[in-house]
Amino acid sequence: MLGEGILKGMAETARNFVGSYISEDRLVTVQYPEERLPQKEAARNFPFLVYDGDDWQKGLRCVACQICEKECPPQCIFIVKDTAKKPDYIGKLQFQPKVFDIDISVCMSCQICVEVCPFDAIKMDVEYELSTQDRFGQLLLHKDDLVRPNQYYRQIHPTEAAEIDGRLAAEKAKADAKAKADAETKAKAQATLVAKPAAAPPAKPSAETAPAPVVAK
Repeated sequence: MLGEGILKGMAETARNFVGSYISEDRLVTVQYPEERLPQKEAARNFPFLVYDGDDWQKGLRCVACQICEKECPPQCIFIVKDTAKKPDYIGKLQFQPKVFDIDISVCMSCQICVEVCPFDAIKMDVEYELSTQDRFGQLLLHKDDLVRPNQYYRQIHPTEAAEIDGRLAAEKAKADAKAKADAETKAKAQATLVAKPAAAPPAKPSAETAPAPVVAK
């Protein structure tokens, strides 16, 4: 029938128009900023640094390897490595960044820094309310502005965080088992060395058993 496609299109438009007032899943408009739509798990905006434990200065996962700084396409990451190792939240000596800055006015949210990080130390945030009147001061984020606890990472990216936590726990258990086995092997070797009696010095030959001197003819 002539115009059937137009009628179907108008009917679909009318259905969506009426449904936007009576169906919750069609209410596409929210009264921002009083109301906010929940962020999708795959959403990403700008990077942040993850730390474990309660003290971010000790629990920072970043070891200042500077891979993210080198791989960043717009070169918005600036890192200065500390000169001495410091104990982390479990007491292991690690290098840490003395300076870690990200200029989010330049950052393009490409997530390459996340992909190249071998320590799962940098992840993408979902925070988007970052407008400010000071472009050069407040859009240059320093280390203490970037740190977030692992619990925060679990809240915004639960699936990814659970996978990483499981992998890190497995690696830690493997390292602990290896260290325990090495310690037991070392202890057994030391115990064997202590239990083994000292070798007696060779006895000197007596005059009776000493061979007679050979006299040349």
